[in-house]
Amino acid sequence: MESVGSKVPVRLQAGSSLRTLSTSRDPREIAKSLSTLTRLLENAEFTRLHYTHALQVLVSARTCQWFSSSSDDDEVRRLWQEFVFTGPPDQTLLVLLDTISSTEECAGLDRCVSVLEKFLSVGRLEALLWSRCVVGGACSDSSQLTETVIGHLAALPSITSNRLHTKTPDAFLPQQYYPLLATNILCTLEKTCQALRGGQDCSLGFVAQVLGKVCIQGYSSFIYEALVPRLSSLTHTDPLWQRVMQKLLEKIPERCMESVITGLILNLRGAAVVSRLMGNLVVTNKKAQFVLTHKLVLQQYQHPTQVLKSLLGYLALNAERRPLLKQVLRSACQVWCNSSAIKHTCVEQQLYISKALMLCVALLNHSEIEELREEMLQCMLGGVQCRLDSNIERIRRMGMVVGECLSQRLDVPGSQLKFKYEPDEEIKELKSLMESLSTKDSEEFEPEHQSDESRRLQPEFETSLTQSVTSQSGTDSDSELDSDDDLTPYDMSADQEKKKSAPPRYVRDCLEALISSNDAERVELSLHAAESLLRKNGKATQEVSVQFSKVLLHLDDRYNTEDFQVLRQNAMVALTVTDTKLVVEYLTTEFYSLNYSLRQRLDILEVLALSAQELSEPITNKHTGAQPIAAVAARDQTDDITHWRQIVEKRIQSKTRRITKGATQMVKAVPNRYAPVAGSFIFPLLRNYDRSQVTFDLLGTDHLVLGRLLHTLGLLMHLAINAPVASQMGRALLDFVWSVRFHTDQMVRRGVMFAVCAVFLSMPSDTLLTDLGDDLMETRNWLADVAENDCDTDCRSLAVQGLILLDKNLKTQLQLPDVES
Repeated sequence: MESVGSKVPVRLQAGSSLRTLSTSRDPREIAKSLSTLTRLLENAEFTRLHYTHALQVLVSARTCQWFSSSSDDDEVRRLWQEFVFTGPPDQTLLVLLDTISSTEECAGLDRCVSVLEKFLSVGRLEALLWSRCVVGGACSDSSQLTETVIGHLAALPSITSNRLHTKTPDAFLPQQYYPLLATNILCTLEKTCQALRGGQDCSLGFVAQVLGKVCIQGYSSFIYEALVPRLSSLTHTDPLWQRVMQKLLEKIPERCMESVITGLILNLRGAAVVSRLMGNLVVTNKKAQFVLTHKLVLQQYQHPTQVLKSLLGYLALNAERRPLLKQVLRSACQVWCNSSAIKHTCVEQQLYISKALMLCVALLNHSEIEELREEMLQCMLGGVQCRLDSNIERIRRMGMVVGECLSQRLDVPGSQLKFKYEPDEEIKELKSLMESLSTKDSEEFEPEHQSDESRRLQPEFETSLTQSVTSQSGTDSDSELDSDDDLTPYDMSADQEKKKSAPPRYVRDCLEALISSNDAERVELSLHAAESLLRKNGKATQEVSVQFSKVLLHLDDRYNTEDFQVLRQNAMVALTVTDTKLVVEYLTTEFYSLNYSLRQRLDILEVLALSAQELSEPITNKHTGAQPIAAVAARDQTDDITHWRQIVEKRIQSKTRRITKGATQMVKAVPNRYAPVAGSFIFPLLRNYDRSQVTFDLLGTDHLVLGRLLHTLGLLMHLAINAPVASQMGRALLDFVWSVRFHTDQMVRRGVMFAVCAVFLSMPSDTLLTDLGDDLMETRNWLADVAENDCDTDCRSLAVQGLILLDKNLKTQLQLPDVES
């Protein structure tokens, strides 16, 4: 009978068994049919042509309960599991996933999910991957089938969760499935190494496609967290593992190369391990070369510094790759000294490129430095100049540090740069990149190896230091024997240095001392006394206010007087608040005059801002002196607008009605001295801004002053809130900022945003909407575009606040209920 049955075609045997399994309830008939199908697994024709259909029939049969854990017939359950978990794993996976996707919620769906869970737990993923690695195993499959299997393997969590939703088992979640897939990939690679040692050929194309598909879908972190530690260890001493990994990466499809390489670099720590795993892939593969030498260095900037160290160290470790290191340096130099790039990229990206430039220079040897000397010299000179012209302090300091380090590395006599700046963590990190750069892995790096010499010298140093201290103390003790220690010293703690000159007692004497005196002590005493004299003697101050302002504006620190700038500025503020109209008219006129330095023009803006702030205080309050305004008064931190942003936030809060806070008391209006003269502060500053002069081009190269002018105008506008002239001031200021709203300098755009917010805060809602008129939608679109696309974080934040204020004005004018923000 067996011989006769063996002659029956495979198709007929499979069909007869499946009909029995679909209709019969007799356990013996079911067991016999399952046994027949299990024996047919040894037939290549059955597994290739009939297995998928057979499994579909078995899974979808409504009367079949044999694969349930509650089945009473152990033999039937054993045969069922043998059929499913020894059959072709790729076909099994496809059938199970397709069945789950197409089955409605029922008991059959639950049974199918449990089968898939067990499929993953018994190692069938490894069997699937290995079956595609063996040459001749599954190589005859069509490319369409292979692509389908890869897609299902990579997207299993998405396929199951789309159908099961909240009932998705934990085994199908990305955080569990992809590490499991990574473990099976690692086991497959280990089998590949064993097969290669035994002389068997293997193919890694399928595994490479699976890895690429997973990475391009965004799950590379789950894969590499499981792969990288083990691969780093295995490739440390085994050349075959290195060859297998490098071959795997070579087989990655072109469209997936960027995702795979980026994920690998982000998870590897150290140039040596990158070199072991990637080999010379960056030389042989153009896509990998573009990603590693351009995209990760010049376009993306969110990665930590360690990524740059690993990447550039990898390029420096091999003679074939070192030309690419020089190529990266040339590209970084071109970007770093490009003035347009400085204006249109954020500070974080410029810092990232600066780090890349420093690391490249640190990795070059002496001969390569000589070869690239001209490019580096041009980069240093051009880039430093562009950054020193910037209004952003971080950019200026960045240029100073990189310029210093490059000039030291070039070691050109007489051309080394040296700047003065306050060091911070960012500066320290940049400087540390030029120190000895190790290309070893972090697990191989042993700090004690590098500090052996220092530890050896440490006891000698401590011994010599102890001897020196002992010798010094001995000398001191000898000298103490001869000292007059019986004499009691005089108490001189209350003594004061006798001044040759007396401080001035009258305003005119003070003015005369500042004009004609060559005595440093007299000038210092006059500066210290100037503010109090000017405030106490109002009538005398008004007689000489303009002349005194002129003297102070042109006064130089000839004698290196302590706090010279603060004393001079306080005196000018005292003049302005004492004789406001004349002094403000003089200062605003001189702002656009010839033959003034940028520093003097900035001084005028600072004095006007501080004076307006003091004048805007309620008259009932006693004067406590003008408080410095962070962004206006600071001389070195020109990009600090924290104070004004707090003002904007405070005003937004005051215009918001919160139901939960209950009724609030109305603030009583109090007169101040600024409202009547507010127009004389702002209108003269808006007259001649478009008239370029030989020594001053506000809309051209002098964008530092333009940025500070915009911030000052915004502050003057904000201080004029509720003033009668506020509407006219707002209209004039909007016309001005509209002409410079697309300026390339970040500081100028920040000033524009701040001025716009100040206008929205200070102008009455009805007047604001009337003045905007047809330009209302264009203004909204412009603010929305800035909030979304501007490269500067502060510009985006201020644009969002401007949109909020504009919307609140619209709601107020249209009498819509205010919503809590």
